[in-house]
Amino acid sequence: MAKITVVKTKAYPDQKPGTSGLRKRVTVFQTNEHYAENFIQSIISCIDPAERQPGLLVVGGDGRFFMKDAIQLIIQIAAANGIGHLIIGQDGIMSTPAVSCVIRKLKAVGGIILTASHNPGGPNGDFGIKYNIASGGPAPEGITDKIFQISKSLTEYHICPDLKVDISKIGKQTFNVDTFKPMTVEIVDSVEAYAEMLRGIFDFHALKGLVSGANHIKVRLDAMHGVVGPYVKKIVCEELGAAADGAFNCVPKEDFGGHHPDPNLTYASDLVNAMKGGEYDLGAAFDGDGDRNMVLGKHGFFVNPSDSVAVIAANITCIPYFQKTGVKGLARSMPTSGALDNVAKALKMNLYETPTGWKFFGNLMDAGKLSLCGEESFGTGSDHIREKDGLWAVLAWMSILAHRKQSVEEIMKDHWNTFGRNFFTRYDYEEVDSDKANTMIKELEATMFDKSFVGQKFSSGDKSYEVAVSDNFAYTDPVDGSVSKNQVRDRTQGASRQSHCNMQCGWSI
Repeated sequence: MAKITVVKTKAYPDQKPGTSGLRKRVTVFQTNEHYAENFIQSIISCIDPAERQPGLLVVGGDGRFFMKDAIQLIIQIAAANGIGHLIIGQDGIMSTPAVSCVIRKLKAVGGIILTASHNPGGPNGDFGIKYNIASGGPAPEGITDKIFQISKSLTEYHICPDLKVDISKIGKQTFNVDTFKPMTVEIVDSVEAYAEMLRGIFDFHALKGLVSGANHIKVRLDAMHGVVGPYVKKIVCEELGAAADGAFNCVPKEDFGGHHPDPNLTYASDLVNAMKGGEYDLGAAFDGDGDRNMVLGKHGFFVNPSDSVAVIAANITCIPYFQKTGVKGLARSMPTSGALDNVAKALKMNLYETPTGWKFFGNLMDAGKLSLCGEESFGTGSDHIREKDGLWAVLAWMSILAHRKQSVEEIMKDHWNTFGRNFFTRYDYEEVDSDKANTMIKELEATMFDKSFVGQKFSSGDKSYEVAVSDNFAYTDPVDGSVSKNQVRDRTQGASRQSHCNMQCGWSI
């Protein structure tokens, strides 16, 4: 019998979850007494007590340092709060897209994902705890605000400290818990449910021919020692038949091999350099928790994320899933380039421009208004789940390659010829002092929101641009009517050799 202990604690004022949960340095979780326990209790306290005993909670993470410790705490606190059934990926491993998939498949009350996404790992890196709701998507603001309010006034948490679970062995384990009915902890294969879902979305026969048929292309996939490694090995290599020696860094590591698991030209430079050699036809990299991706063609031809979602949209009928469901609509985040807008206009599809944050896409999907969406931060996905999905996006590109029988570069250039080209650049500022950053944003807003700013002209070389729009981007959700603000937007237009340039920049504050 697992005994429940009530532990007195002090509340922390800084446990406000953002779009992607609560992210802090590992040392914050380790050195502040009961810090992780407080936040886990705050999450579970948001689950209706009537739903806890019959309900199911999914738990998984990207393998980073402190994940396994946190999983044991989740098990112990969930048991003491009456959760009846936990589903946990073997060894704790389960990608963010896979967690969303399992939540939806098993009709769980929600899920807890242990990840700091593309942020560095290890003892001196970052750690995160994120709550997803029954739809499989990130908790909306109403839920995250509730979690925050509970965390600020928490005086105690409930835990079964003697309850220990071996998460390395697949199977069910049942534990008797004081005052509650027995709790089941089920350790599952991290890949299978997600793989089964993908088989229903894509034509695996065509993909198998593309990567292992008589005239197959050569693929190089870099999991960056994140969670996607086991998925690449089982799905792309073992099932589709791609050469195993084209899969790199596929063993999840607590510190991601000492690297930054962010799939961009800077941090995935090993992939970029390998692709430049011309040996491989398609390259891709994935972030720590598997929801982001970068696509490259032969000789290192880079597909920026804004163009990637636009190409998938333009070729969406290459994917059997959309042949069955139809296309309900397209969406992009505000800072993402207008490449997707061009496709939507040409193909007469509905388009939504949302703030940064996948939860805004999720609302549209749940309302039956959205099929495909993307963000400039290397995130692409569809309504098959309620998270962005890195491996899904790469299989979508493979589907297009198999159907069109062209190279990545040829497809991209044909796209530009058909729909026009939108130039896009992303700048990341890391390890920035938050107070100084907020001061900079306030000064920027003061300049940009001055009425005289619109119409001003700026020059660079032989090109000149005029400020056309300068505002604080506001979004009224067409589903629930909620209003989101606080992303600064600036658009300029210019005429140079009869070309028209739109630039937009977004900062989340």
